[in-house]
Amino acid sequence: MSKPSARKPTVLASGYETSVPRVVIAAALVLLGIAWMVVYYTVARDAALAVPGAEKPSNPLPFMADLEKWNYLIGFLLIFAGLVVSAHKTTPLGRGRGVVIGMLGCFLIGLVWIVLFYFIGSDTSVPVMNDLGQYNLLVGIGFMAVGFSFATKWE
Repeated sequence: MSKPSARKPTVLASGYETSVPRVVIAAALVLLGIAWMVVYYTVARDAALAVPGAEKPSNPLPFMADLEKWNYLIGFLLIFAGLVVSAHKTTPLGRGRGVVIGMLGCFLIGLVWIVLFYFIGSDTSVPVMNDLGQYNLLVGIGFMAVGFSFATKWE
């Protein structure tokens, strides 16, 4: 095998080059954002919401309890960053039908998030939404903004 042919990028039958590291980074960012919020909600949230002066519950992650609601911002920003990275043309979601799926998916998730927030209001039975309050609107708009990043890739 000659040297020039050994350096050829991975090209699929569709004719597009796929960047495996970019796909892995995008998936890792989305999963890390979800994991960050799940760990905060299940482990550190009780210590963050403890009444001052009362005995605080044991907390293996005190830095997360100190961040309080900022944990949600970190988690959602990681998710949004992962989705934006996946909108690149070297990933399956960044070309062809993937762009439409990513764009419409983000638009619909954002719309459903906002509509669900308005329907349930201040009901405390929905995790994450009950802590965010009016910031739920920003989460829905954030998903829609990521949908626009997919829309710019649509050909």
